[in-house]
Amino acid sequence: MMRFLLRLVVTALALWLATLIVGGIYLFGDSTMAKFFSLLLVALIFTAVNTVVKPIVMLLGCALYVLTLGLFGLVVNALMFWLTGWVSEKLSLGFYVDGFWAAFWGAIIVWLAMWVMDLLAPKPQPQS
Repeated sequence: MMRFLLRLVVTALALWLATLIVGGIYLFGDSTMAKFFSLLLVALIFTAVNTVVKPIVMLLGCALYVLTLGLFGLVVNALMFWLTGWVSEKLSLGFYVDGFWAAFWGAIIVWLAMWVMDLLAPKPQPQS
């Protein structure tokens, strides 16, 4: 449970980083605390979208993965990020993604941040 919460906070920070770097990804809020909680909720939505929707899209687009030698995965990641922005907008969470290219670069930034987190995080030791 603690690992999940840590990963959720890191995902929220990665989303915040994407709002700073990529034009077209916006975060609105009255205060810093409101923005932080908004980012936590968006991170939860992002996790849910990647857990539920992404495997279905990957299964349906299996041929495109093979045909493009895996590059279609970048498109799928961008679409999942864009879907997260759309859901967040509909729920009035203050997170907005303006178009495919903003979603594309935002997804890459979030992926890189999560990759660095995975490299730096201690690995759980197998219990014997």
